[in-house]
Amino acid sequence: MSELTAQVIAALSDKANPVKAAFFPRFFKSKPGGYGEGDQFLGVIVPEQRKVAKAVFKEISFEEITVLLQNKYHEVRLTAIYILVYRYQKLKTNSEQKQLVEFYLSKLDYVNNWDLVDSSCHHILGHYYLSKDKSLFYELADSGHLWKQRVAMISCYYWIKRGHFEDALALAEKLLHHEHDLIHKAVGWMLREIGNVDFEVEMEFLRKYYKTMPRMALRYAIEKFDPELRRQFLKGEL
Repeated sequence: MSELTAQVIAALSDKANPVKAAFFPRFFKSKPGGYGEGDQFLGVIVPEQRKVAKAVFKEISFEEITVLLQNKYHEVRLTAIYILVYRYQKLKTNSEQKQLVEFYLSKLDYVNNWDLVDSSCHHILGHYYLSKDKSLFYELADSGHLWKQRVAMISCYYWIKRGHFEDALALAEKLLHHEHDLIHKAVGWMLREIGNVDFEVEMEFLRKYYKTMPRMALRYAIEKFDPELRRQFLKGEL
């Protein structure tokens, strides 16, 4: 382990909170049978992780980031994710961005809880692939791997905010009847974000699918609707 890697882990360990360390396994479902089964926690809050990441992201190597991503503690891996995002956002050339994107994709097995996915994929993959072929995301959606499928859906957030809905809608349709509620939530969230940009686009999708889509996805999608319209959706009255 390098001195810089050890410095990151020590800085996080110094901020460990036993109360939060006891709470996080329930929050992130790391008990047997949960989606985060086996994950371990120091009990470090996100603002502290971001501080650590900002202190080192310019100088830390990909090899050192790999060590952090392979760490057993959730917060160490999430800090590595923040490091990658901060570095990516400072890159100026397509070749530099491509190198980081390829590194990120090679480490997706360690992006293994919803907060690691949601904190990174749209900032990195969403940005990089905005004007590029998006077949990668359909491959991820078809992978049968929970976190890669969530990466496929949440990466759309970057495109949605810029008025590009086609792939988000296609991926939402592909993942709409997934068996896991974390994908239902992701689909519903992205549909809601589409509605924030273009209400009629979301409504067209919902009119087609709302009676058969998972209830959790529907609730997320209509969360900010007028109460009466939300009631009509939930009662199947449209």
